[in-house]
Amino acid sequence: MMRRNRLDSLTTWNSPALSSDAISAPRRFARRLMLLSAVAMTLNGCQSLIDQSYQPSVSPSSNPQIVDEVQKNDPRAAMGAREHPRIVASYGGEYKDAKTERLVARIAGALTAVSENPSQSYRITILNSPAINAFALPGGYLYVTRGLLALANDASEVAAVLSHEMGHVTANHGIERQKREEAEVIASRVVAEVLSSDIAGKQALARGKLRLAAFSRQQELQADVIGVRMLGEAGYDPYAAARFLDSMAAYSRFMSVDPEADQSLDFLSSHPNSAQRIELARTHARAFGQEGSVGDKGRDYYLDGIDGLLYGDSPEEGYVRGQTFLHGGLGIRFDVPPDFHIDNKVEAVMATGPNDIAVRFDGVADNQNQSLTNYISSGWVTGLDPSTIQPITINGMEAATARASADRWDFDVTVIRNNSQIFRFLTAVPKGSDALEPTANVLRASFRRMTPAEAASLKPLRIRVVTVRPGENISTLAARMMGTDRKLDLFKLINALPTGAAVSTGDRVKIIAE
Repeated sequence: MMRRNRLDSLTTWNSPALSSDAISAPRRFARRLMLLSAVAMTLNGCQSLIDQSYQPSVSPSSNPQIVDEVQKNDPRAAMGAREHPRIVASYGGEYKDAKTERLVARIAGALTAVSENPSQSYRITILNSPAINAFALPGGYLYVTRGLLALANDASEVAAVLSHEMGHVTANHGIERQKREEAEVIASRVVAEVLSSDIAGKQALARGKLRLAAFSRQQELQADVIGVRMLGEAGYDPYAAARFLDSMAAYSRFMSVDPEADQSLDFLSSHPNSAQRIELARTHARAFGQEGSVGDKGRDYYLDGIDGLLYGDSPEEGYVRGQTFLHGGLGIRFDVPPDFHIDNKVEAVMATGPNDIAVRFDGVADNQNQSLTNYISSGWVTGLDPSTIQPITINGMEAATARASADRWDFDVTVIRNNSQIFRFLTAVPKGSDALEPTANVLRASFRRMTPAEAASLKPLRIRVVTVRPGENISTLAARMMGTDRKLDLFKLINALPTGAAVSTGDRVKIIAE
C-alpha cells in the first residue's frame, strides 16, 4: 500500500502532497489529509524502519506459473521486465501459496488458448497485497492481488479480470499509451516554451490532458470487449465481467464509508466504473446466450483454491485488532483511544480520531545508542520546543517526551527505546486543543512489550470457506467475522449478497477468521 516494508526499507519521511482526488474529496477527508501532512512535515528528514525481518522478493521468478519464460525475443517484454521489480516491491512482494497459484494458473491457461494472440506467453504474478487490483505490462506480465482474489466469488469473475488485462496486452495498449504520453510531454514543452503561461498555453495543456483521458477510456472499453469474448470462448460465464463490476461498485460504496481508507492502489483508481460500462459488458455477453444459461462459473473449485487465503495485512506488517496495534515480530503493542481508526499504512501506522486528532507511529534503528533526550533534539522534529524535553520511563523502558508546534497544530513527541530500536509516537491536535495530553497518555500507558505467549498466539486473518448449517443465516454467519466492526456489511460484500438475500443450508460462503 509499496506495502509495508517499513522497518527495513529506511524510507525517508516526506510530506505527502494533496492529490486532485483529495481536493475533490469531502471536507472532512481533506482536513484529515492536511492534518496527516502536518504530522509528516513536523518530522524532518528522519529515516524510518518497521520490520527488520520482512524481505519481499522483487526479482522476476525463475518459475513462472503459466509459461516457462517470457518471450525472449519480444521487444515488448523488455518494457515489462524493466517495471516488474518495481511493481512487485510496491505491492509487498509475491504471494506464495501453491494452491492459489495453481488456481490462477488454471484460469489463465484456459484464457490463453482463446486469446487474440495465442502465441503470446503470459506470466501471472499474485501480489501480496490486500488492495483490490489487477493490471498488465507489455510483454505478457499480468498481475492480480490476493485482495482481488478474496473479493471474487468464482473462477469466472477472476477470468473476467484476467481476460480484460490480456486484452490490454494483445491490443498493445501499453505501447500505445507510452507513445501517446511521450508525444504529450513533447507538446507540453513546446506549449510552455512558445506560449509561456498565457491563457492559450493553459488551454492547450488542458486539451492534451483530456485527449489522454479519452484515450484511456477507449482502451478500457476495447479491453472489455476483448475480455468478454475470451470469457465466452473459454467456456466461462460471459456475464461474470458485469457481475464483478457490480461487486467492485459495492466495494467502492463500502470503502467510501471510511474516507481515511487509502484506495490509491485499488482497481477503481485505474479502471473507471460506471453503470453504462456494466450494461455494455452484459450486452457483449448476450452474444453467447441468456444470463444463467451459458458458461461455467467454476465456483466450487474456486472456493477450494482460496480457502485459507491471507486476508488484510501480512504478519510481517503487524496486526490491527480493534483499537490495538500488535506486532509479534517486534514484540510490541499499543492502544489508541475509543473512536479512533487505525490504518496500517505503508510509511507508518496512522490513527485518526474525532475533532481532527491524528497519531503517527513509526520506528528507527538505534545505531548510536545516544540518550533519548539528545535524540529528540537532533533535528528531525520541526517546531520543537527544547524546554519541554524530559526523560521518562514507560512500562520499564527508557523514553522521552517533548512538545512541538507547526502551522495550526500542536504536537506531542514521545520516543521509546526497546533493545536496538527507537519507537516514536507523534500526536497532533488543532492548536490550543486540550485533547493532546489525554491522547498521548493513552498511547504511552498502553505501549508495552508483548509476552512470548502473546506473540505466539497472534494469527493472521484468512478467508475461510464454510458450509451453511441448519439454523444458520446471514446474521449468525456474519457474527463469526473477525477483524472488522462492520461484520454484516463486509460479509455481504465478500459474498456478493444483495439487500434481502438469504442463504440456504448447504451453501458455501466466505468468512474472515483466523
